[in-house]
Amino acid sequence: MAAAGALERSFMELSGVERERPRHFREFTVCGVGTANAVVGAVKYSESAGGFNYVESGKLFSVTRNRFIHWKTSGDILELVEESLDINLLNNAVRLKFPNCSILPGGVYISETQNHVMILILTNQTVHRLLLPHPSRMYRSEMVIESQMQSIFTDIGKVDFRDPCNYQLIPAVPGLAPNSTTSAAWLSSEGEALFALPSAAGGIFVLKLPPYDIPGVVSVVELKQSSVMQRLLTGWMPTSIRGDQGPSDRALSLAVHCVEHDAFLFALCQDHKLRMWSYKDQMCLMVADILEYVPVNKDLRLTPGTGHKLRLAYSPSMGLYLGIYMHAPKRGQFCIFQLVTTENNRYSLDHISSLFTSQETLIDFALTSTDVWALWHDAENQTIVKYINFEHNIAGQWNPVFIQSLPEEEIVIRDDQDPREIYLQSLFTPGRFINAALCKALQIFCRGTERNLDLSWRELKKEVTLAVESELQGSVTEYEFSQEEFRSLQQEFWCKFYACSLQYQEALSHPLALHLNPHTNMVCLLKKGYLSFLVPSSLVDHLYLLPDENLLTEDETTISDDVDVARDVICLIKCLRLIGESVTMDMSAMMEVSCYNLQSPEKAAEQILEDLITIDV
Repeated sequence: MAAAGALERSFMELSGVERERPRHFREFTVCGVGTANAVVGAVKYSESAGGFNYVESGKLFSVTRNRFIHWKTSGDILELVEESLDINLLNNAVRLKFPNCSILPGGVYISETQNHVMILILTNQTVHRLLLPHPSRMYRSEMVIESQMQSIFTDIGKVDFRDPCNYQLIPAVPGLAPNSTTSAAWLSSEGEALFALPSAAGGIFVLKLPPYDIPGVVSVVELKQSSVMQRLLTGWMPTSIRGDQGPSDRALSLAVHCVEHDAFLFALCQDHKLRMWSYKDQMCLMVADILEYVPVNKDLRLTPGTGHKLRLAYSPSMGLYLGIYMHAPKRGQFCIFQLVTTENNRYSLDHISSLFTSQETLIDFALTSTDVWALWHDAENQTIVKYINFEHNIAGQWNPVFIQSLPEEEIVIRDDQDPREIYLQSLFTPGRFINAALCKALQIFCRGTERNLDLSWRELKKEVTLAVESELQGSVTEYEFSQEEFRSLQQEFWCKFYACSLQYQEALSHPLALHLNPHTNMVCLLKKGYLSFLVPSSLVDHLYLLPDENLLTEDETTISDDVDVARDVICLIKCLRLIGESVTMDMSAMMEVSCYNLQSPEKAAEQILEDLITIDV
């Protein structure tokens, strides 16, 4: 089913990484670029992540079928990983270090040409271009039948990171706006690499690297409204783009849309206005006041915007869509527009939809030509993902995505259970802990003892058991003690290891970004330590997991054409939920023991049903 399918159904998170060995990153230093006298650590940016889809990732016989690249930034480190859902990619993970620099959040842009994959990177001091071979140049065969292939990162060690053609210091004038985190980068039709940043003066400056194979000079252009516009002012021009700019015009979020021989730069600014620039003409083509689409906006007008976000989505048939998230305390609003152009190159926005939300901390959102996908993180440390079709929805109701919850904080162990067995079961049940979290906990637990942590799932289980048991043995000082004392001690050590694993699992599960592939409808959730996939729920899962209020409004025709059958299914789902809420721990144990002893589950279910009726109030 497409992410924008006709049947609005929930999605579920699937994670396949927990059993993988920890990924092996090859490390490289991009040296000699940042200035060491810059105050190291003065700029602290948040971690960020993003992804890139090959244009032909949805084509059956393409070498890039189901292939994509995702990346993560943290301080001066950029991690790049190329993934394939079909084959094993070799040498597919690299870690680049940029000494004395901090990578801008989201400051990584990937493009493909016929022969190359270009990675454009922005730090607080420098811009970089990495040139890598395109997969179609590495493997020319029409039909890919190998079970493994080399990744585009295989030969990254041959890249000369010091080549002045492919990196540049950001000039001090006009200067990067202090504490600014937004950026944009793109390739021109002539092959130049262009990097856009908000300038301290409130405009946008664009730094241009010449094409990689043609000698040329680096140039900087500042898009300033006053200097370019002063002589062009005519009656129709909005007053807001006359005169000089101040910090209030500073861009909070930048996005770029490339057209044949130009690039349109969109800037969502602190004064809650959206500005559109032509890079070729160095002209501001449009200014739109987004607060006109926000109800109760009086307070917002008086304060500079923070947390506003801008995304673009292009459809060959429908044109360019703009998604704008307007942030306000305790509430937020998505405004969706279509860019409209008239014959004499005047532009305006056609307002399509406003979508309201009460979740507070928006981490990321993604726009397609039909849907908005949004990612939040709440005060209780819960990850929330929802999506909505922005034109066709029922009263603005978002569709839920059921995210895997973190493992339970406490493990309850009955007297008839072995603590070691129960903790191992909880730690190694698929979908609960990832390999990396258990490896980190193992390192801490063994207090720096050198251990080989490139372990399979089974080897890791053996290592964890050995580590906890040897810590336990080491703490036993008396020769004799009771069974209860030993059990209590055993429980204490396993509980300690479990708590440590949980801490790492929580940290590595922190969400950073959404990644959508419009060619294949793949939806990914990029996290600090791994990525997971969001897939459409089956009908039964969808109905069982839906919140009560959504179940009441569920369209019966999506369940069955026969209304009576549909009502019976909903009634059955309600019964299942009631049973799920009423089953006690002892009842669960009864079922578990009877299955363990190869007894009939039906007999155990009958007994549980009798008990349920007996205790029913």
